[in-house]
Amino acid sequence: MAPPARPVWTGQIRLALVALPVKLYSALDSREKISFNQIHEPSKQRIKYEKVVPGIGAVDKDEIVKGYEVQKGRYVLFSDDEFEALKIDSKKTLDMIQFAPADTIDPIYFDKPYYALPDGKLADEPYRVVRDALRRTGTIGLGQITMRGRSYIAAVKPYEDGILVETVHYAEELRAAKGFFDEIPEGKSEPDLVDLAEELIKRKQAPFDPKKFEDEYSQALERLIKKKIEREGELILEDKEDPSPDYGDNVVSLVDALKKSLAKKQAGSAGAKAAIEEDAPPKRQRAVAEKVKAPARAKAPVKPVAKRAKK
Repeated sequence: MAPPARPVWTGQIRLALVALPVKLYSALDSREKISFNQIHEPSKQRIKYEKVVPGIGAVDKDEIVKGYEVQKGRYVLFSDDEFEALKIDSKKTLDMIQFAPADTIDPIYFDKPYYALPDGKLADEPYRVVRDALRRTGTIGLGQITMRGRSYIAAVKPYEDGILVETVHYAEELRAAKGFFDEIPEGKSEPDLVDLAEELIKRKQAPFDPKKFEDEYSQALERLIKKKIEREGELILEDKEDPSPDYGDNVVSLVDALKKSLAKKQAGSAGAKAAIEEDAPPKRQRAVAEKVKAPARAKAPVKPVAKRAKK
């Protein structure tokens, strides 16, 4: 069965003379996260944003460049071409240049995980060889990988029946812990208290099972959303540019005309459209069509609430 996602990188993992063609797939699924839009409560319309300049107003996106603030209110400007020139050529090879015992790498350095799958039948055997060798030696392969024009440290490790490639933070990306823990008082803990805490830890010691942990906030959000839907709360029908004008009794005759036009069009008649255009101005027809498609108090179709995977 094909993976339920598109690969983010295609290339080779190399162990000396062993070349392993692979495809990397993100192990993270952001689709399960519940997201919201900002709505203007009085009009029930979605908030949209414009890029504006004080004293000028809205500006075109082609006039926008990136700026680095060197002093308060002073910027060095960069064009998109300058950023493109800085991008590192995408290397299609991840050379494992070092192997470190798995327990010597602090977990704080690990960033984003990717599933590595063999690319083609000929890759199956070298894939198993690399996976099994890493597992038997208890080591993690380290190298560098280029994705989206940037270079990352990459850790190659066995995971379940396959291989996991995980990006690793550079040293300068992490804040030193010392500055955060300086205020913790020094001194030895009471031995009896440590013994008691140790006993409590042993009683609850068990292998890690992420299924035992649930995202309580996301679950509460899901319940709230479902409750609003069941109570037919403030549902937004659809995004509208302008409110539809009220044409009173004239709507009925125009609706009939639209229905006749649709029936004739399905039968292959080309003259119905001209008849409708003579009955009413274009703006009026469009407004009526909107009323036919979505009456003022009609229920909006409710999208199912995305469930977040349990952690």
